[in-house]
Amino acid sequence: MKHFAPVSRRNFLNLGLIGGTALLAGPLPVAAASRSRGSGSPALKLGVASYTFRKFTLDQTLEMTRKAGLKYITLKDMHLPMKTTAAERAAVREKVQAAGITLMGGGVIYFNNDEKQIRDSFVYVKEAGMPVMVCCPAPDALDTVERMAREFDILIAIHNHGPGDQRYPSPLDILELVRKRDRRMGICMDLGHTVRLGQDPVQVIRKCAERLHDFHIKDVTQADAKGGPVPVGRGVIDIPAVLRALVGMRFPYHVALEYEAEGDAPLMGVVESVAYIRGVLAGLG
Repeated sequence: MKHFAPVSRRNFLNLGLIGGTALLAGPLPVAAASRSRGSGSPALKLGVASYTFRKFTLDQTLEMTRKAGLKYITLKDMHLPMKTTAAERAAVREKVQAAGITLMGGGVIYFNNDEKQIRDSFVYVKEAGMPVMVCCPAPDALDTVERMAREFDILIAIHNHGPGDQRYPSPLDILELVRKRDRRMGICMDLGHTVRLGQDPVQVIRKCAERLHDFHIKDVTQADAKGGPVPVGRGVIDIPAVLRALVGMRFPYHVALEYEAEGDAPLMGVVESVAYIRGVLAGLG
């Protein structure tokens, strides 16, 4: 898979999209990704999956999200545990809002075909004010998940995990299972895992467009099972083509950066990735 970028990384630096240590002093300026279409730049809800900051507290996660100039987040359970009270969930929701960040969803949440476990997961998401549940349910649980998605009016985004995933390696596997179900039943496409399967991500996006409820953006070192995480723009994925496809379909949901490298110190990789994505979006505008 050949990598292509309309603007070189050096040009990004020269344009000031990465400002060195200045980035760590405070949030980036309003990005191309958050401008209206009337401004001439494409609009995508670029944010972060909090798993990126899995070794940090919620307060630290929100601060780093702000430092990267991001205003959207999906929370993993280390930042809002599943076994919390309604009051604790409301307090976290208020803390996220007070930080100037929009809570886009929760997950990845795993559950089996267990009525109570599934209901507890929906209550958790609803009480936290999350409009989307990014999840990985047992396939035989989908009837119950569909019924509760209707009951709670929550969008379901089933996450694919690439090579070795016995349930949902590809977004296309998920599509086959949800395409005839309630329209709340959909997909969280993990870009890296999809490419690690050797699939063309643009074609997958187009096939899954009507059921794509969440998107994890990342980059990998190679397009096979051995591919590892790198800052977006340094790997083999044609990020401009992916962003062009999302902009072209007017993707309305969360484009969540999930940066899995450097777990002990992810911020610089996040900042670099965000700057690269914004540079590409500016070029698309």
